[in-house]
Amino acid sequence: MTRFATYDDELREFTATLLAFETTDGRERPAQEWLLDRLASFGFDTYEWTADAERLADLHEFPDDPDAIPVADRPSVAGVAEFGDPDAGPTVVLNGHVDVVPADEELWETDPFDPVWGETDDGAATLTARGAADMKAGTAMGVFAGRALADAAEDLSLNGRVVVESVVGEEEGGIGAAAAAVDNPYPFERDAAIVTEPTELTPVTATEGSLMKRLHLDGRSAHAARRWNGESVLPHFERIRRAFETLEAERAERVSHPRYGQFSNPWPVNVGTVRAGSWASSVPATLDAEVRIGVAPGETLEGVEAEFEAALADVVDDDEWLSAHPPRFERFSVQFSPSEIDPDEPVVTALRAAMAEAGCPNTEPIGETYGADSRHYIAAGIPTVVFGPGDIDEAHFPNETIVWEEVLTAGEVVTDTVRRLLS
Repeated sequence: MTRFATYDDELREFTATLLAFETTDGRERPAQEWLLDRLASFGFDTYEWTADAERLADLHEFPDDPDAIPVADRPSVAGVAEFGDPDAGPTVVLNGHVDVVPADEELWETDPFDPVWGETDDGAATLTARGAADMKAGTAMGVFAGRALADAAEDLSLNGRVVVESVVGEEEGGIGAAAAAVDNPYPFERDAAIVTEPTELTPVTATEGSLMKRLHLDGRSAHAARRWNGESVLPHFERIRRAFETLEAERAERVSHPRYGQFSNPWPVNVGTVRAGSWASSVPATLDAEVRIGVAPGETLEGVEAEFEAALADVVDDDEWLSAHPPRFERFSVQFSPSEIDPDEPVVTALRAAMAEAGCPNTEPIGETYGADSRHYIAAGIPTVVFGPGDIDEAHFPNETIVWEEVLTAGEVVTDTVRRLLS
C-alpha cells in the first residue's frame, strides 16, 4: 500500500506552480512544457500530441468548419509508467485538463493567478486561485498518484500501465481529450480511465449533454416616438422563452434517470446571452440569443433538439408576425453528448472499494448536470469514471478555492484504485 500523503509538500509546490500559469484562451503551451519536463524528471515516458482540426470537424460535437476549432500551438501531454508485464494487465488513464476559464480580476479578492494558501474556520488548509478546483489540483493529484505507484513498484506486484494526462481545451469541448480518444497517441490500448474533475469525492458515472443553439428574431424598426409603427422583437422573444421554460419543466417530470434523483431540475435550459436592438430611441428590430439545453443520458442531441424546435414552431404558428418572419434556430459552438457507464465496470468497483478503505462516505455513483472529457473516452470504448477533489460550485467562480485535505484524500483513493486494477 502506498501512502500518498508523503508527497504533500512536493504536491503543494507542484500545484501552486501549475496554478500560476495563466492557461486561458489557448495559452496552455508554457504550462504544458513545464509539466512535460516535470513528468520526465519523475521517470515517466513522455508523450505529446496536438489535435487535428479536420479530424475534430468530422465529429458531430464540433463545428463543421476546421477553422472554427482552435488547435494551433496547444499541445496535450502525458506520462506513462509501466509495471511488471505491462501487456498482461490493464492500462489505466488518469486524465485532467490544464486550461481554465478567464477570471474577472475585479471580482476577486486576490490575484487569480497568484495562488494563496489559507484556512477554513476550523483550520483546514485551503488553496485559492483560478483553476484550484477546476481542475489543476485534480490534474496535479493524478500526476502524483502515478508517481506514487511508480515509486512503490518494487514493493507491489503489478502488471499494466498508468497514464497521467494533461489535456487542453476541455472548456471548449474537449479538444485534447477528443483528439486522444479518436487518434490514440500511445502505442498501446487503454482499458479504463479516471477523469479527476471536482466531484466532492463522489463517483460520477453519468454526465449530462448540452445542446448549444442560437436564436435569431427579426422585427421592424421605428422611431421610439412612434413605436407603434414598429414591431419589437422583445415580446416575441419572451413568448419563446416562456415556451422553452414550460418544456424544461415538463421534461424534468417526464425524463428520468436513476443517477439524477438529487436534482429537481435535472435537464436545465439556460438563456446565456441576449442581444437586441441598436439604439434606445429605436424599436428593437433584431434579437440574437444563445441557449444551452440540457440533454439526459440515454437521449440524443438530435432528439432533444427536435423537441425544442417543435416548441418554437408552436409559438410561431400562433403568431402572425413570426409566421411571416420565421425565426432562425441554429446550432453553434461545441455540442456535448450525454454519456454514462455501467456502475459495475471494474474501474468503478475498484474506485468504490478504495473509497470505502479511505473512509469516504459517498460511494454511491451519481450523475451530474455538467459535461466532461469522460464522454470522449467512453465513446471510444474506454470505461471512464469521474472522481476528484473539490466542489463544482467553486468552478468558474471568483475566489475559486479547494480544501487541501480533499486533494490528499483523492490522491490516496486514486492511487489505491489503480493498484487494485493492476494487481
